[in-house]
Amino acid sequence: MNEVKQRDLIMQYFIAHPNQDIRHPEVVDWVTEQYRQLTGKVFRDPDRGIRKLAQEGFLQKIGKGIYRYDPANVINRTLEDFTSAQKKIILERDGYKCVICGRGREDGVELHVDHIKPKDLGGKAVIENGQTLCAQHNFLKKNFKQTETGKKMFIRLYELAKSTGDAKIVAFCEDILAVYDKHNINGHIVWNK
Repeated sequence: MNEVKQRDLIMQYFIAHPNQDIRHPEVVDWVTEQYRQLTGKVFRDPDRGIRKLAQEGFLQKIGKGIYRYDPANVINRTLEDFTSAQKKIILERDGYKCVICGRGREDGVELHVDHIKPKDLGGKAVIENGQTLCAQHNFLKKNFKQTETGKKMFIRLYELAKSTGDAKIVAFCEDILAVYDKHNINGHIVWNK
């Protein structure tokens, strides 16, 4: 009998369910049971295998714990990274300043050209999907959708304003965060009034 590779089982599951948003537990349950049946052994850390396939471009990370296999996207992943020319255009367009905090090289900060819609979520390397961020804000954003990053920043601002007693900023943040709730955007990120 051929050796059963854990990676192959994960891929098999996603290939059998193309273009569907699949929650992590569905895949984990299936692959661990299949592996046990085929080998009599325990599948250790299937989560890592799923993440690795997403990092390699086989899967798209749609949201927290949700992945998609899109055969067309796997084949056409050549435009992930911005070229030097694209980076220059984006930096010039944004005035060589972070679009969040406004700091730039003259302030001694390192600037990055960031994908607004992250690569792991299917974001393409096109000028319209690029933005200039300082290293600090790029690190904070990671692979969050832009709406997730914004909500987290408003929650931090809200909590800071509450702790300092800034009623005007508290009210402003409550209004903004209520819009997230009204439109059911990023409900998995919870804020407490």
